Amino acid sequence: MTSVHFRLCSLAVAAMLAGCVNLAPVYSRPEAPIPSKWTAAADGTVPATTGWQSFITDDRLRRTIALALANNRDLRVAVQNIEKARAQYGVQRAELFPSVSATAGGTRQRTSAATSSSGESSIGNTYTASLGFSSYELDLFGRVRNLNEAALQSYLSTEATTRSTQISLVAEVASAWLTLAADNERLKLAQDTLASQQRSYELTGRMKALGASSALTLAQAQTTVDSARVDVASYTAQVAQDRNALDLLAGATVPDELLPATGMATASALVEVPAGLPSTLLQQRPDVLAAEHTLQGSNADIGAARAAFFPTISLTASSGSSSTALSGLFKGGNGTWSFAPSISLPIFNAGSNRASLDSAKAQREIDLATYEKTVQTAFKEVADALAVRGSLGEQLAAQQSLVDATQKSFTLSEALYRNGSYSYLEVLDAQRSLYTAQQTLITLRLSEQGNRITLYKVMGGGGTTQPASAG
Repeated sequence: MTSVHFRLCSLAVAAMLAGCVNLAPVYSRPEAPIPSKWTAAADGTVPATTGWQSFITDDRLRRTIALALANNRDLRVAVQNIEKARAQYGVQRAELFPSVSATAGGTRQRTSAATSSSGESSIGNTYTASLGFSSYELDLFGRVRNLNEAALQSYLSTEATTRSTQISLVAEVASAWLTLAADNERLKLAQDTLASQQRSYELTGRMKALGASSALTLAQAQTTVDSARVDVASYTAQVAQDRNALDLLAGATVPDELLPATGMATASALVEVPAGLPSTLLQQRPDVLAAEHTLQGSNADIGAARAAFFPTISLTASSGSSSTALSGLFKGGNGTWSFAPSISLPIFNAGSNRASLDSAKAQREIDLATYEKTVQTAFKEVADALAVRGSLGEQLAAQQSLVDATQKSFTLSEALYRNGSYSYLEVLDAQRSLYTAQQTLITLRLSEQGNRITLYKVMGGGGTTQPASAG
């Protein structure tokens, strides 16, 4: 029985080492169909490979992002998709090895007198125990290995997609948090403007009572008060909506101590664009990695489709013991074994194999075009963010200068109005110009912070994990 076991093990080892041909096309990364470099560059000191914990500088925002990463439901779904893909890869990888099973059974059978050779009825017992594998495919042409490779690339693609989801979540939470900060500042500006206009209206009312002001001037002052009240109500509602959006992204109610204070603050560092070819830089982006893994998987599918044109060799083997008495099942001389190889050669299948191969080749071309489009889109997104980055500093400086100038104009117009040199309409124009300039400055500050977030996202630098090996 020992020698039989040895022969069975030898067959199993030979089967596992039998694969020798791979019919999949040799894979090489396609050349990126994009320019060799960007025409703009960003200033900064933080490389694009830094994790989001270093990129985000505000502690409250960091803690809010950590809360979202722990509770956001979309991210949970993405993580479970990784686990599902990992399990599917494990199922496919198991096909590379024989499935060995142990079986034991017993049969008790009565033979009638009419069919018995002795002319008398009899009862017979048969007991068996065996160890073996069945229908194990010798992967001579790489079909099973290519299916395994396709499953691996699908897993890696899913993992990269999940990293992309995480980067997007970090960017979305940061953007929502900054939007809340900006709307808080807009609300504070509207409230301050309302209080100022209310005081001006009351002063104008007293002046009218003394005959120093007209009813028209009082009506004009009333319009500014009502306009400011509308803005206060509008921004109050907007702040509440911003809170709801932030809570949804976080997957839980964000504590008040993590919310932004009144006023826009610098919440993130600048992103530096490293020197080198864009194709090298863009390989950091998980969506580009996911598209490339999908392309590699389609390459393996072609190999599996080509293998279908060749014979399939399967092995079934077992070794064990058989006896008519249970007590003698494992005694010497009762050993049994079986070895049953089989071969299947495709002769006619109405063009099914050819159609499968054509489909796999067409899918590869689709995945190639998708990969190239993903690289092109990534390049455009970075180029757009850099183009905006290049002018934001100048816009902010100019807008701050405009705010300072309109503030002086408003202050002087108020003084001249009180001295009787200006009409109240001119004061209203100066006040509206100042209010508009202040609102625009808030918007530009939000755009500048949003551009930092966007540039970091499109450079693929927001991930905290690296692709894991599933091999």
